This record gives sequence, structure tokens and C-alpha cells, in this order.
Amino acid sequence: MLSKNQLGFFYMFISVCAFSLMDVIVKWSDAYPIGQVLFFRGFCGIIPILFLIPKDRFINFYKTSRPFLHFKRCLAGLIALISIFIALRNLPLATVVSISFAAPIFTTIFSIFLLNEKVGFYRWLAVLVGFVGIIIISEPGFSSLNFYYIYPIVFCLGLSYVAIAIRKLSSTEPVWLISFFFSFSIMLLSFFTFYQSWIMPSFKDLFLLSMIGILGGLANLWLSQSYKLSEVSLVSPLKYLALIFAIIFGYLIWDEIPTVKTLMGASLVIFSSFIIFKREITLKKRVSVARHE
Repeated sequence: MLSKNQLGFFYMFISVCAFSLMDVIVKWSDAYPIGQVLFFRGFCGIIPILFLIPKDRFINFYKTSRPFLHFKRCLAGLIALISIFIALRNLPLATVVSISFAAPIFTTIFSIFLLNEKVGFYRWLAVLVGFVGIIIISEPGFSSLNFYYIYPIVFCLGLSYVAIAIRKLSSTEPVWLISFFFSFSIMLLSFFTFYQSWIMPSFKDLFLLSMIGILGGLANLWLSQSYKLSEVSLVSPLKYLALIFAIIFGYLIWDEIPTVKTLMGASLVIFSSFIIFKREITLKKRVSVARHE
């Protein structure tokens, strides 16, 4: 029988694996319009959630006392999701994953203004180190006017507000309802992209596109379950396995080899977010930044 920490470790591991596979499929799907990919992410992402709705809530499961906060959370999540999709299609996989690790840095900054939290010297130092890491990773893109490097940063900004909103929502709302509204909003947004002339996928492509939604939905549920069962300090470092997966998949599928600057910058970003997590644990707070929650 596994302990809670061991179960949490397992859920975090399969969550990272699911997110990594989803990123690979999103990068592969560049032959399809982004709106069509969003539809599969939203529609198929609802499927795992349906199995979590309690029987006594099945008729009125959508009712909430905080609709405006759900709206803001969904809006920020949509901005983050579209940004990461664009980034994955136009930048090396390892580069996008490296910059995405900066989300806790922006969450720390937002928490000052949105949660009135006090941020001490060590966390400010971590924020500074993280920004240096982002500059090192992005410098080649900025110098050559490759504005696609902006999108992973926008993703981090959107995801950081999502983390704050979920922290507020989770005090009264179940995880499955928060996830449902987001997946439903993705599907609604995709309906406005019919003008892009959606492409009829083959059976194989239909399966892969559907897996974007299923993997995204499951990954977020597993991530939440991991934080629920185990200590954040134990499972959070596992998230950095995503960079190893990104390097492996990027090399095997697209012949992408991360530059020395990317690896140096990624190391600083990971180090800074690790400091933030450690300080949050010291202050007895739980930080959960779900990627596409």
C-alpha cells in the first residue's frame, strides 16, 4: 500500500508525462488551424471531468456563486493557452518549456497586488534571478526580432493570474467545476474560428487531436491530486522533468538541439522557481500553478 506522499509523487510524474506528450502533439499539429486544435482541447478535455461530477450534482453541476471570478480565470487561461500553442509551433520545444518554468516568478509578483502578500528578500532575489534566466534564453530572439519569444512570457503572465484565481476559487468551488468551466470556454472560443477553414483530419490525426484534450484534462486533474495528497516540496521538483522530456522529444522528432544559452537560462529559471517554492513551504503556504488548469 502506497503512502500519500508516494501517491502524490506518482500523480505528479504521470501529470508531467501527460503535459509533455500534449506539448509534442500541439507542436506536431501545426498543419491544423489553432482554433481547430482549441476545439479538441476543450471538447475532449471535458470528458475526464464528467466522471468526477457527484451524482447529486449532475443536474445542476454548473451552478456557482462566483461567476465573475470564473470568467476572469477562464479569460486568463485562454490567453495563456493560445500563447503556449503559438509558441510551441514556432520555437524549439526545450526553449518554450524552459521559459514556461518562470510562471511562479510572475505569480509571486501578482500575489503582492492581488492577495496583499508580503514578499521578502529571498523571493525578490529569486524573481531577479528568474528574469535574468529569461533574458539569457530570449536574447537571440529579441536581437533578431523574433517576437515569438514573447508568447511563452505571455503564457507565464496568464498562468500566474490563473494560479491566483484558483487559489481564491478553491476555497468554495470543487476542482472539477473550475476545470469544466475552463474546458467549456476553450470549446466556445473555438467556434469563432470556423472562418479559418477547418481541415477534415484523417482517423490517425483525429485520434492525436483528441488526445490533446484528454491528456490536458487528465494532466490537470492528476496535478491537483498530487498537491492534495503530498507535500509540495516533495513533488514540485518532478515538474522539471518536462525539460528533459522536451530535449529528448525535440531532438528525436524535430532534430532540435538546445543551445548553451537555453540550458544556462533554464537552470537560472528553475533555480529561482525552486527558491520560491521552498520559501512558500517555509511560510506554510501551498503553491499550485497548474499549467492549463
